Amino acid sequence: MNLPAGHPLVDGRTAEAPLISAARGVRLDRLPVWFMRQAGRSLPEYRVSRAGVEMLDACLDPALAAELTLQPVRRHGVDAAVFFSDIVVPVLLAGVPVSIVPGRGPVFERPVRTAAEVSALPPVEPQAFEPIAQAVALAVAELGPTPLIGFAGAPFTLASYLVEGGPSKDQLRARELMHADPESWARLLDWCADASGAFLRAQVLAGASVVQLFDSWVGSLSREDYRRFAAPHSARALRAVEGLGVPRIHFGLGMAEMLELLPGIGADVVGIDWRLGLDEASRRLGPAVPLQGNIDPAVLGAGWERIEAHVRDVVARGSLAAAHIVNLGHGVPPSADPATLTRIVELVHGL
Repeated sequence: MNLPAGHPLVDGRTAEAPLISAARGVRLDRLPVWFMRQAGRSLPEYRVSRAGVEMLDACLDPALAAELTLQPVRRHGVDAAVFFSDIVVPVLLAGVPVSIVPGRGPVFERPVRTAAEVSALPPVEPQAFEPIAQAVALAVAELGPTPLIGFAGAPFTLASYLVEGGPSKDQLRARELMHADPESWARLLDWCADASGAFLRAQVLAGASVVQLFDSWVGSLSREDYRRFAAPHSARALRAVEGLGVPRIHFGLGMAEMLELLPGIGADVVGIDWRLGLDEASRRLGPAVPLQGNIDPAVLGAGWERIEAHVRDVVARGSLAAAHIVNLGHGVPPSADPATLTRIVELVHGL
């Protein structure tokens, strides 16, 4: 299936955007920059828009989700919007009840921990993602030449939430199921991959020009366990947009020892967290792989002199890669000063 005729990559709106060029390995004079979690609590306009609205309700309201997607582009002048949603939205749309508890995160009243519970998961129906397509279309209509990044959680992270019943420090229950019942684990991760894949595909067909697969909890795995129990399912999720011509970014926390596996699962760009220098990441991956990252979010709370020095160092280390998309090494903290983020964008664009 080809992209629709009115897609921004097809009609030319985003085809030559700096971020798209970088994602395809082309280094331009202007470095593209965006921030993971740029649409969120760090922005006062976000807090006004979200007042009195539950998180998942906001995600499923096309007009509100589009507005929240657009806010950081208007304020910061970043080179991409990232679709406003939550990592568990595809699971909810697939028919699994979930709530987001303030101060804790996604919570499942009925965790999935047995073969029977895996078998009882509802089929993933693509038409359930229509509210997502509507929100993306609304945002893309206003973005013009600025590309929209579609995103989804990687199967391991979604499965961790489902098995643990909520956030976990070490994903112990999930890893226990992985080793105790590999067959049920594989079926669970295939289901998660299909949910994430349908979520990504809906965003792309509605106008997203690039996608990112986000693996929050993968750092709890050893390299071998990732290769055996998680990587094939991340590849399955990314295959949902294979052939549509959109670059695919993979970002995971704590993946320094697994980086070389990521191009093999379909990642065109590898996101690096704050723990590993981009020069070392290029050494491990090879200079042909574009990188994304990796400003330390903790540095955002320092004075500007320290922030500027750190950003310049990140950019210098990233110069060894074929191309570099400047970003944080994780998401924007709620405490971040929006003026600091805007200033970083201006600094990067001027380098």
